[in-house]
Amino acid sequence: MLILMSDKPLSGKTAVVFGVANKRSIAWAIAKAWSDAGAKLIFNYQGERLKDNVEQLAGTFGEDVPLYPCDVTSDEEIDTFFEKVKEHTDTIDLVLHSVAFAPKEALEGDFLSTSREAFKVSHDISAYSLVALAQRAVPMMPNGGSIVAMSYYGAAKVVPHYNVMGVAKASLEASTRYLAADLGAKQIRVNCISAGPVQTLAARGISGFGSMIKHYEEHAPLRRSCTTSELGATGVFLASEGAASITGQVLYVDGGYQIMGM
Repeated sequence: MLILMSDKPLSGKTAVVFGVANKRSIAWAIAKAWSDAGAKLIFNYQGERLKDNVEQLAGTFGEDVPLYPCDVTSDEEIDTFFEKVKEHTDTIDLVLHSVAFAPKEALEGDFLSTSREAFKVSHDISAYSLVALAQRAVPMMPNGGSIVAMSYYGAAKVVPHYNVMGVAKASLEASTRYLAADLGAKQIRVNCISAGPVQTLAARGISGFGSMIKHYEEHAPLRRSCTTSELGATGVFLASEGAASITGQVLYVDGGYQIMGM
């Protein structure tokens, strides 16, 4: 059966969005694209420091867009967040996981120097949080749906200075596959977008990021990485019926860089 994409392919869908920090966030690009495609959004914010940013961005969709605090390292806060979500809707259809963190010192120097604490924190926030969010979201997805997480090429290949974050992203990608296997019978799809380097607040914390952008411009088939609007469009595709048979996958949106051997 041929599926035609409408102007509002996500009309009638409700999405929870984790990870918006500012207007340059990949999470924001996908959230905006989901909204433009017809989805209703509910946001988290990480601590009071980011509340104003998320509140201001969410306000561009109207005054009644819900947002609630949620530290993904706390089961209690995740539980409370989803209880708040239930005040607005009985069901959800879409989940965006765009959450990652590693201590700054772990993104400098070599991987060998990674401390036990840095390893633990980066995996808890960047990988296990996907599982924790899915545990609460799945009971609210009786009609199936789509869970989308954000990854990066450093999960598959060694990228200088990405270090423990690359190992955590590898864990995230493996978690995506196992969740996809668990949830397929419920018609819940779980996929990763592996984005090429883009100018975000998080990316600026990676040593040598400017050189990375230049490398993509020289070596990627398209002679560039990607834009946040392109990532938003990919997010809409994975959330829509156009991707109804796609699950457990890592989709590279990186100008083709991932295919190159040299």
